[in-house]
Amino acid sequence: MAAPVVLVHGWGGSFRNTWQKSGFTALLEDADRSVIGVDLLGHGDAPKPHDPEAYDDLTARIVDVLPDEPVDAVGFSLGAMTLLRLACRAPDRFAKMVLAGIGENVFSDDTSGTRKIVAALEGDLDPEDNQARLFVQYAEQPGNDRAALCAIMRRPSRQPFTEDELANVTCPTLIAIGDLDFAGPGDRLAKALPNAQLASLKKVDHFATPESFAFIDATLEFLDATPG
Repeated sequence: MAAPVVLVHGWGGSFRNTWQKSGFTALLEDADRSVIGVDLLGHGDAPKPHDPEAYDDLTARIVDVLPDEPVDAVGFSLGAMTLLRLACRAPDRFAKMVLAGIGENVFSDDTSGTRKIVAALEGDLDPEDNQARLFVQYAEQPGNDRAALCAIMRRPSRQPFTEDELANVTCPTLIAIGDLDFAGPGDRLAKALPNAQLASLKKVDHFATPESFAFIDATLEFLDATPG
C-alpha cells in the first residue's frame, strides 16, 4: 500500500485554502493516496498565539499527525521549510518529499526582508514594495490573524540551514520552484540534499506555485500519484 501524503501549507495559508480548494487533495485521492492535512500553529484551525516564542518549533503540529510508518510529504514555503527542518532531525519519517517555494533562501540569515514584511503588516507599507504588499494580501484572507502571522515572522528559530544538516535528508526529494520566485534559485539546495532533483517551474512566481499546473504535474509524477 502506498504511503500516506502529508500536506503542509505556507505562511498565511491553511490545509483547506492551499490544498483542498485547488483540488490537489482530490487528485491525490483519485490516485488512491490517503491525505493527511496539517494546519501549522497560527494558521487555519490551529491555535493562533501572539507570542513569537510560541512558534519556536513549528514541526510539532506535523509530528502530532505522523503515523508510525514513513510518509510522503509535500510542503510549500513555510511548510516546506518546516518539513525540511523535521527531516533533518528525523529523516526516517519520510519516504519522499516535495519542497516547493524554497531554495537559496534556506541558507540566508538576512532578515531585512522579514522586517519590511512585518512593518507592512503593522501598517507601514512601502507602496513600491510589491513583495510586502502580496504578503499583506495573504494575511488579509478570511480566517487569518494578522498578529499571529507577525509573531510567526518574529519567531526565534529563524535560523539558516547548513550543508551538514541537509546531508541527513536521504529520502528522494523534489525541489519545485518557479523561475520568478524570490526564494530561488533552487540549485544549491538540490545539490546539498543527497537524493534530490530540481524542477524549475517556468513563468511561475512564489505565490502562484501551489496552483500552477507545472507544480501539480511534477509533484504527482514524483510521488507516483498520477490519477488513472
